[in-house]
Amino acid sequence: MAEAEIGVIGGSGLYSLPGLENVEEVSVETPWGAPSDAYVLGTLRGKRLAFLARHGRGHRILPSELNFRANIYGLKKLGVERVISFSAVGSLREDLAPQAFVLPDQFFDRTRGRVSTFFGNGVVAHIAFADPICPELLSVLERACTSAKVAVHRGGNYVCMEGPAFSTKAESHLYRSWKLDIIGMTNLQEAKLAREAELCYVTVAMVTDYDCWHPDHDAVTVDQIITNLVKNSENAARVLVETLHAMPAARSCSCGSALKNAILTDVSQIPPQARRDLDLLIGKYLSTGENA
Repeated sequence: MAEAEIGVIGGSGLYSLPGLENVEEVSVETPWGAPSDAYVLGTLRGKRLAFLARHGRGHRILPSELNFRANIYGLKKLGVERVISFSAVGSLREDLAPQAFVLPDQFFDRTRGRVSTFFGNGVVAHIAFADPICPELLSVLERACTSAKVAVHRGGNYVCMEGPAFSTKAESHLYRSWKLDIIGMTNLQEAKLAREAELCYVTVAMVTDYDCWHPDHDAVTVDQIITNLVKNSENAARVLVETLHAMPAARSCSCGSALKNAILTDVSQIPPQARRDLDLLIGKYLSTGENA
C-alpha cells in the first residue's frame, strides 16, 4: 500500500508543513544514495503527504550538491504519484514582483554537468519533455492560488542556473533578452527525473527578488530574500491546503505512462544490477514487453 499520495518538496524558507497530522519520519534507501533528509509523512485535509526539505532541515545542501535522483526515487518508492515543488526564484520581469507566485510551464538549462536521468549503465531511454510540467496539476495549482488569494501567474520560462552565486548583471540582462521569466537553481533536474519516474510534477515558483537587472534593486541580498521567504512560506501553506481540496482523485494526464515506448535497450541486454536498480521505474514495461 502506498504510504503517501502526494509529494511536497520544500525549497528555501519552506522546511516543514504546518497542519500535518499523524506525523512520522521515514528514511528511504535508494540505489543512488540518501535523499536530502528524512521524508515527513502525515495527513492534511484527508490526504497522505510525503514532505521533503530539498536542502535538508537547517539548509545544509547547495543546489549543485543535491541528490536529485535519490529525492525523486524516494517519493516514488513511498507511492507518490504527484509532486508539488515549492521553490524560491528571482524575477526577470517587472510585472512578476516579489511575493508573487509563478507556475512556469517551461525550463531552460544553464547548469553544468548535473545528473538528471535515472538511465545509463547499460539502459537507454528517451522521454518526451517538450511540455515538462503536468498540465492537470498546473490547472489545479492555478485554481488553488486563486482560492488562497495569492497573486499567481500561469506559464513562463524558468531558467535553471548553476549557482550558488547569484547572476551577474550581464547574465541577468541576457536572460531577459531571451524572454526568460524567472530564475532559480533547482527545479529542472527535479522535473526531468519526475517525468522519468512517471510522476506528475509542478513547480510553484515563489518570487523573492528581481535578480540584479532591476535599476531600483541592483543587488540580491540574503536579508532581502529572507524577508520575502517568510511571507511566501505563509502563502505556500495556504495554497497547499487549497490544492488538496481541489485535487482530483485519479490522474487523467499522460504522466503515468511517460516511459511507455521510451526504453530503447533490448531487454535481454539490460545488466542485472541496472535491472534491479530500475525495477521500480521500468519493471512493468520489461515484464509486458512495452519498451520497444
